Amino acid sequence: MTEEFHRIRRLPPYVFAEVNKAKAAARAHGEDIIDLGMGNPDSPTPPHIVKKLVETVADPRSHRYSVSRGIPGLRKALAGYYERRFDVGLDPETEVIATLGSKEGLANLSAAITSPGDTILVPNPSYPIHQFGFIIAGASVRSIPATPDEDMLRALERAVRHSVPKPTALIVNFPSNPTAFTASLDFYKELVTFACREQIWILSDLAYCEIYFGNEPPPSILQVPGAKDIAVEFTSLSKTYSMAGWRMGFAAGNPRLIQALTRIKSYLDYGAFTPIQVAAVAALSGPQDCVTEVREMYRERRDVLIRGLHAAGWDVPSPQGSMFAWAPIPERFAEMGSVDFSKLLLKEAGVAVAPGLGFGEYGEGFVRIGLVENTQRLRQATRAIKTFLNKHGVKQAEAVS
Repeated sequence: MTEEFHRIRRLPPYVFAEVNKAKAAARAHGEDIIDLGMGNPDSPTPPHIVKKLVETVADPRSHRYSVSRGIPGLRKALAGYYERRFDVGLDPETEVIATLGSKEGLANLSAAITSPGDTILVPNPSYPIHQFGFIIAGASVRSIPATPDEDMLRALERAVRHSVPKPTALIVNFPSNPTAFTASLDFYKELVTFACREQIWILSDLAYCEIYFGNEPPPSILQVPGAKDIAVEFTSLSKTYSMAGWRMGFAAGNPRLIQALTRIKSYLDYGAFTPIQVAAVAALSGPQDCVTEVREMYRERRDVLIRGLHAAGWDVPSPQGSMFAWAPIPERFAEMGSVDFSKLLLKEAGVAVAPGLGFGEYGEGFVRIGLVENTQRLRQATRAIKTFLNKHGVKQAEAVS
C-alpha cells in the first residue's frame, strides 16, 4: 500500500515546481515578481464573446448537460473557420469534435489510440502533454529534433528503421511551444508523404496558428492532399481569443481518429458548459478584428522584449510565431543549468521564466519567456535583467544586434 501507483511512477518530478515554489515564497514576502513563466494570456476576452456567454447563461435550458463532442452549431463554426482560413473542407459530423481545450483532447486521444509498449515519436523539447499524454497511456516515447527541417525528417526515417515496435504516431507542433519554430506547407507535405508511406498517425498541435509575425500565416497540415488519411489537428480558442480559462478547443481531421476520441470522451465527460460553446460560436463566426488586435499586441510585446534583452547583453532570437521567446542561457551561466538559472533570475531580478528542462532534456540550456505582461512591465523586466546581468559581468557591449 506504500508503493507509488504505476502511472504516477512513470511521471518524473515536476521541473517547474522549484521555480513556482520560489515565486510563491517571494510574493508571500511582498516582492513584486514579473511572471513571464506561464503561457497565460492577460488580455480580456473580446466583449462580444462575453456578451453572448452572459446572454446564454440567462436561459435556464442552457444549464442542462451538453454533449461531449460539442453542439452542432459549434462544430459547424469550426468547419467554417477551416474553410475560410485554410481552404480545407471538414464534415462537422465526422471530422470535428469539441474538446475541453486542446490539452484535454491530446491527452484523451493518446489514451484512445495507444497500446502499452507502443512507440510514439515526439519532438524534444516540446509542450509536456505531447509526450506525457502517451507515457501515461503506457507508450514509450522516442525523441526527435524539434526543428521543422531535414534534421527532423532524417530522424523520422531512422526511427522507423530502428524502433521496435515500429512507431505508431508522431506529434508535431508549429508554431511551437516552447521553441516558437514555424513550419512551411512544403515541410508538412514531406511529413504527410512519410506518414502515409509508413502508416503512422500524425497529431498536429496548431494552438498558436493565429499568433504569427511574418507575412505568411502558418499553414495547417490538413491543407496537404491526403493528410486527412493519417492526420488529426488540434486547435484552441485560448490564445487566439484570450479565452484560456474557458477551456474550449477542437480536434479536426481523420474520421477514424475523431471517432476514437469521441468514444473515449463519451465515457468521461458531458462536454463544455453550453453557454461557453455558444460563446465560442460567436468567437469563430463573429467579427475577427479582435484576432488581429491580439496578434499585433503580441508583436509589440515581442519587439519590446527582444530589444530590451539585446540591450541588456542577452542575445535572444526574435520569435516568428507563438507567444514565447526561446532564450539560450547567457554563456556566463551556462554551467548552472536552466532550473538554477531561473531561480537565480527570480531571486536577483524579480523575473520568473520557465526552465527549458521542463520541456524535455534537449530544452536544457534554454528558458522560455512568455509575452504575458504589458509593454511597461516588459520594459521593467528587461531593465531588471540588465542590472542582473551587469552584476554578473555580462556587459551591454556583448549584445548582438
